[in-house]
Amino acid sequence: MQKMASSSGFLPRNVFSVLALAILMPLLSACGFNTIPTNEEQAKAAWSEVLNQYQRRADLIPNLVETVKGYAAQEKDVLTSVVEARAKATSVQVTPDTLKDPNTFKAFQDNQANLTGALSRLLAVVENYPDLKSNQNFLALQSQLEGTENRIAVARRDYIEAVRVYNTSLRTMPTIIWTWIWYTGSQPYQTFTIDDSAKQTPQVKF
Repeated sequence: MQKMASSSGFLPRNVFSVLALAILMPLLSACGFNTIPTNEEQAKAAWSEVLNQYQRRADLIPNLVETVKGYAAQEKDVLTSVVEARAKATSVQVTPDTLKDPNTFKAFQDNQANLTGALSRLLAVVENYPDLKSNQNFLALQSQLEGTENRIAVARRDYIEAVRVYNTSLRTMPTIIWTWIWYTGSQPYQTFTIDDSAKQTPQVKF
């Protein structure tokens, strides 16, 4: 009998806890408790897509350089600048903390911008080589590079918007309350400071 009483005594407390949790969770959700981590995960996902597209571009470059070299080996300085810019662009160690570190983020951004400029100069040189412009391998690489540049622009735009939403949630009511109480380690993410329209993107159409 004592054991049964103990069990029956436990049941009301357990039920009370479940009911309290059921009532509390919608209230927490309604007042923005989940907003900050949700926005942060969306910003991280958008950043992953930015990295994915930049890596796609980096993977195209060795074949592009080799193809151009076969027709324009004398353009050594231009080819070397692309290879060196690619090496720098892929040398920055990107971690989750990169998004919170303005110096590392700027280094990443500057290196990618330098690679964009080097590619622009390389593709401008191609104008002087009609045989290269009609090479099937080059045409395929040209098409892939053009598509990748477009995807980079879209990925950057989506990331900028996701960061705007996340950073705003850290500074505005009611979600700012949760940064004081619960998400004390949350920090604003860095974003691109150079507008896409200000970038000199490779001209891959001839």
